[in-house]
Amino acid sequence: MRREMKRWEDIRIMGINRLPAHADFYRYESKENAQTFTKENSIGYTLLDGVWKFLFLNAPELSPKGFEKEDFSIDSLDDMEVPSSWQIKGYGNMHYTDVLYPFAINPPFVPQENPTGIYFRDLVVSDLADDEALILKFNGVDSAFDLYVNGQHAGFSKVSRLPSEFDITEFVKVGSNRLTVRVYQFSDGTYIEDQDMWWLSGIFRSVELFKINKETLWDVHVETLPDENYENFTLKIGGAFLTDQVKDVVATLYHHDKQVDQFDMEVVDGKFEVSKVQEKPLLWNAEEPNLYTLHLEYNLLGEKEVVPLRIGFRAIEVNDNEIRVNGKRVFFNGVNRHDAHAKTGRTVNYEDMIQDIKMMKQFNINAVRTAHYPNNDVFYDLCDEYGLYVIDEADLECHGFENTGNYNWISDNELWEKQYVDRAVRMVQRDRNHPSIIMWSLGNESGAGRNFTAMYNAIKTIDSTRLVHYEGDRNAAYSDVYTTMYTRLNKLEEIGKDSEGKKPHILCEYGHAMGTGPGGLTEYQQLMRKYPRLQGGFIWEWCDHGIETTNDKGEIVYLYGGDYGDFPTNTNFCIDGLVFPDRTPSPGLWEYKKVIEPIVTEEVNLAEGEIRINNLYDFRNLSGVTLRIEVKSIGTLIESHDMQLPSIGAHESLAITLPVDIVKAAQHDDVRIYLSYLETEDTLYAGKNHEITKESFLLASTKIEKEVRSITSSGSDFVIKDEGALLKVENDQFEAVFSTVYGTLESFKSEGEEIINKGPEVTLWRAIIDNDMYKKDDWVNKYFLKNTKEQLAEVTYEVTADFTDVKITKYLSTVNQAWGFHLTYHYRLTKDGALNIDLQGEKVLRGHEIPEMLPRIGVTMHLNEDYNKVSWYGRGDSESYQDTKRSQPIGLYNKTIQDMHTDYVYPQENGSRCDSSFLAVANDKQAYLINFKETYDFTIHDYETSALEEAKHRGNIKKSPFTVLTIDYKQSGVGSNSCGEEQLPPYRTVIQDFNLQFELRKIDKSSLVEESKFFAVQ
Repeated sequence: MRREMKRWEDIRIMGINRLPAHADFYRYESKENAQTFTKENSIGYTLLDGVWKFLFLNAPELSPKGFEKEDFSIDSLDDMEVPSSWQIKGYGNMHYTDVLYPFAINPPFVPQENPTGIYFRDLVVSDLADDEALILKFNGVDSAFDLYVNGQHAGFSKVSRLPSEFDITEFVKVGSNRLTVRVYQFSDGTYIEDQDMWWLSGIFRSVELFKINKETLWDVHVETLPDENYENFTLKIGGAFLTDQVKDVVATLYHHDKQVDQFDMEVVDGKFEVSKVQEKPLLWNAEEPNLYTLHLEYNLLGEKEVVPLRIGFRAIEVNDNEIRVNGKRVFFNGVNRHDAHAKTGRTVNYEDMIQDIKMMKQFNINAVRTAHYPNNDVFYDLCDEYGLYVIDEADLECHGFENTGNYNWISDNELWEKQYVDRAVRMVQRDRNHPSIIMWSLGNESGAGRNFTAMYNAIKTIDSTRLVHYEGDRNAAYSDVYTTMYTRLNKLEEIGKDSEGKKPHILCEYGHAMGTGPGGLTEYQQLMRKYPRLQGGFIWEWCDHGIETTNDKGEIVYLYGGDYGDFPTNTNFCIDGLVFPDRTPSPGLWEYKKVIEPIVTEEVNLAEGEIRINNLYDFRNLSGVTLRIEVKSIGTLIESHDMQLPSIGAHESLAITLPVDIVKAAQHDDVRIYLSYLETEDTLYAGKNHEITKESFLLASTKIEKEVRSITSSGSDFVIKDEGALLKVENDQFEAVFSTVYGTLESFKSEGEEIINKGPEVTLWRAIIDNDMYKKDDWVNKYFLKNTKEQLAEVTYEVTADFTDVKITKYLSTVNQAWGFHLTYHYRLTKDGALNIDLQGEKVLRGHEIPEMLPRIGVTMHLNEDYNKVSWYGRGDSESYQDTKRSQPIGLYNKTIQDMHTDYVYPQENGSRCDSSFLAVANDKQAYLINFKETYDFTIHDYETSALEEAKHRGNIKKSPFTVLTIDYKQSGVGSNSCGEEQLPPYRTVIQDFNLQFELRKIDKSSLVEESKFFAVQ
């Protein structure tokens, strides 16, 4: 028996009995109901979400005979929640890949092993008049499906993330009706739905039923066209009814509850089109999302219907090679967003979407790319309302073909043209009334070819008012902008300079937010702000795609590729978001908020209190924004003020003098002026006093220069015990034990209590972060940086009346390497128990195999675990690395050891605190100060690096019976080289001479700040 092409792999079939795409809107019986904009109040609306019956099969051909019949018994079948994906519910296999297809590439054919879910629901129709029709709408089904009603084939559709509607009127009867939906995991459409995400199947978006009048409005489209000054706009309205019986429509335009305009529109042969000038409307942009309501009112055999639309007056154009909104150049601080939820996978509800959008606005994000498919319709409503620029992307990606050597296999194949165009046209026809959408995207990572030209032309025929984007179009032949992704800074600068007569540029993806990071965003922002051709970019991506579960301890953990036995897989490459799966902001999101801040503050003359405020908003005036000013000396508040900013227009600057007493402040030590810009009133997305951004400055004249301060010793004379393998230095205050075999400080006790039980020792290693993935192999297997060892050269000591010196010289290198460091540890101990450590490192460069970059140069030591409260003066309170530290101001912070950990879904190096002057560890009774000679970075945890690397999920990190403190002379930045720029040169640790000096001594907890200003010994 020869295999025949199945319906679900026939590229000639776009759909069967599927209704034409149209704009999303709802019909109401009155203007009062229309103003609610709720589906539940609309005419004839029924939501069919809930429990359906479900039968899972390994292939469609295994469907039981007569499954589609009305009398097919479903009582014993499983229950299935709609919407959902069946893999999330335990059927089939969870599988994650980034690029790879999970089957052999043989388009358009798909495997015989094609998991299939059959959904059943009985629908009761109480009445159906002759002039009424029933429209069944599926908002999202992955990847193709057949619809049966009472045993009759009512339709077929594909394109997973676009709605499909069917007129089922002729198939139903009054009373009970059987709906049967057979869903196929794989179809020919799967070849162009190879996006970087979990392979999930089923009815994953809502199912809705509409009882409509057979003569009702079917489609409407709205355009707003500006005059040459962008003051007056022409409101252009067109639409179509299902019949030619309607003769006129009354259009009423409202702003809030106030009527702005009203006019009649003549309907001819079921269609209407009218243009009406609106004088000086309030314009829509992402910063000021002014919306109007347009009511369309008409009569259907005496029954009135009202269709409300939210519209925004705005124009998106390329003028003088710049992307402009309402005539003004705009800059995109964007993010890519997948539909993703830790518990429900790709099924996201209204609350999920509004949470995402509010967070984006709170973190200064002004644009979102719907990577890599159209979202549910309500998402665009929210973007209209809250103010986000949207790149609406077609449900199209065939990335897996890149590995075949013929990336353009189907993209340049005319047999697939209709498939490509269908995805573009249906997207545009549904979404074109949304002012937030400023670009259409032809898809993602699908090579190039004729089919994209066809998509571009088809879109422009429907909507010429927006721009079209496609990153794969290297020559910008069918793209109105020049788009690249993960472009390195050097290349990006070349693009910025090459602006003459060229299309504007955006980075549709950059700053890969995987694990610790992304770093280096400041340099991207500075470069893009420098060159007019560069108009911003979109971070990859918004949310980690972790799947929530609990471990054997009852703790929540998140699973990723490979955790379900799926192969091949790209493991945790789906864990690459600015927010964790539970929507907790990552340190990377806090950093991005600061990097893209719309208000930039500069010092002018801080000694006189003068600063400059730069308004980087494209439209918003800063008038009325609250500036909160706090003047602090190492955590102690000296004075504070609130002031309202004067008028500072978009892209304008203003120098102001802060209302602070600089003379008074200068009498204190290490004075910093903290500035916080706050919303004065509640906004749609945040409450009053929401912080837009912040900045801080050091008053230079108050900077502390730490000196040695003489302290009257209370301790007894030193006792030296040379025990061969051990050297002990002690008195009635302390005991220090050194190994003369290994040249290490084995233990340090203070007043009989062990404070240090190992260390310090030099380390060049950090737990691998995701952004180290392309360096890891060389670091581990070529340079053996995990295996560094210190070789003892000499131990000497000297005793004086005031202190004891122990000097240890060593050589540090690793397996089979000729390069290394000469080390000199200088320990100085005072009679009252202060321990001063001065480490000198001298580089040794021999041989040819020398690493260009080290993870870090630092020292690690083990401290008493009972001292689990940490105070530090440095950057905080979240983690920071040298290329991710702008969001973390220098200040005095307090946390527990456990709170110093950043709980990444995939455990890795975390928790660094940059530019720190000191730290202290304490228990409930007493504290020990660790005072730094210079500012260093440090991490402090309750586990070792090896435990962090062994753990693959949250909750799996083996705790140590001690605290692990690492003080870094320098640690390399984090970059975003999991899929982006490497660590930039200023943030790379290289083999170099170094010096680390710090001092540990017991202090009174209440005198921490004063004690931190000096050393007990040089």
